[in-house]
Amino acid sequence: MAANRRPTLADVAREVGVSAKTVSRVLNEDGPASAQTREQVLAAVARLGFQPNLMARNIRVGGPDTTVGLVIPDLGNPFFGAVARGIEETVGARGLTLLMGSSADDPERERALTATFLARRVSALMVVPSVGADHAHLKPHRSGGLPVVFLDRPGTGLATDSVVSTNRSGAHDGVAHLIAHGHRRIGFIGDLPTKLYTRRERLAGYREALREAGLPDDRSLVTNAHDQHGASAATEQLLDLTDPPTALFAGNNIVALGIVTQLARSRRKDVAVVAFDDVALAEALEPALTVVAQDPEEIGRTAATTALSRLDGDRSRARTLTVPTRLIVRGSGERPAP
Repeated sequence: MAANRRPTLADVAREVGVSAKTVSRVLNEDGPASAQTREQVLAAVARLGFQPNLMARNIRVGGPDTTVGLVIPDLGNPFFGAVARGIEETVGARGLTLLMGSSADDPERERALTATFLARRVSALMVVPSVGADHAHLKPHRSGGLPVVFLDRPGTGLATDSVVSTNRSGAHDGVAHLIAHGHRRIGFIGDLPTKLYTRRERLAGYREALREAGLPDDRSLVTNAHDQHGASAATEQLLDLTDPPTALFAGNNIVALGIVTQLARSRRKDVAVVAFDDVALAEALEPALTVVAQDPEEIGRTAATTALSRLDGDRSRARTLTVPTRLIVRGSGERPAP
């Protein structure tokens, strides 16, 4: 066997002196083989470093692969990394392996990734939907018994399970916290695009808190950013208003980093901040960052548990499961209004 190629089933058979079919029977435990033959085949597999092609086998016999597919928008976002960790821990306990890819929030790329996972005959498919994506193409697979779960945002065109955070009530609680500390002009910097489900829900919570307190919904205090640089620029824009906000609500963790960076750059210590999503080293900031914390690992665990229950035969109606958020008070949101 050439040193630069992977060993094959035929190599194992030649090493033992049996047919490839006999080797296949031993490895798949789907036919008769003597104890001696089995021992010789397994020894040869270990010696040669042969790795069975599970995907090819599963396609051949018509069964699912031992993998779960996950499509997320951004591999670099710690939130989605924690979601993936929760999924991996849960499916791993069932002997399943997590495969993951990034859609970059592009509907076409998301569809290509899901097609790749479907071609592998994954045991379950989990997707963080891209804005503008249509998931009707997954209907035949869902009807055929494939568990499909949407995470963080509901999908479109497909009735299936979804797992989301309490975005609206969480944002409401964060803004109400700022109002309770005397703030009457509170800026909102949300994610982009503006049609993003989480952005719309958090903005709705922001407006509900203002309305309950009898405060006006000043559109000049609402802006958007999709990255840290954009959030810094949005912060500067809000603080340059003739009647600037005395507090800011960050729509997600990336926006929060842009806000605190700009406040530090401007030496502004008089602006209160509450962020939706926790931030790494939030407690090391001065003051420490008050947040409405999601539980991304629990989102992942809940999604994985739901998919596994579908694999086990749960045929109940599709449902939306919500994972609670919680307000963590650390200092930045408790700065009193001037």
